[in-house]
Amino acid sequence: MCFFDQHRFVCGDWKWGHFRQHCNREYRTGETCGMKLIMTTVPVGQKCKLCEKIDTKMRRRAAEVDRVQRWQRDGGRFRASIEKSVDIIKGLDAEIYELGCERTRRVQGIGSAH
Repeated sequence: MCFFDQHRFVCGDWKWGHFRQHCNREYRTGETCGMKLIMTTVPVGQKCKLCEKIDTKMRRRAAEVDRVQRWQRDGGRFRASIEKSVDIIKGLDAEIYELGCERTRRVQGIGSAH
């Protein structure tokens, strides 16, 4: 049970930080026993990379929705553009869903399939 720092993000996610102290179970020099315990929790003033990706895709989706609504108010003259934006929105929805599932797996400690 070796000790490490834990970096906690604003979104609640976390990652392991630097190694801090060996436990008495590990007798090999320079090795850790494989069991990690938290020495200190270091707050990080930002979201994790996964949440940042989700936020970016949500902003892009909102921009596409605004664009479609504006084109629909203009009388539907931009039918092909509307269809293309709707396809982009569907693709973004799928990506956001997958990232959300990945986020849930991480929170539950299941890990990823990769």
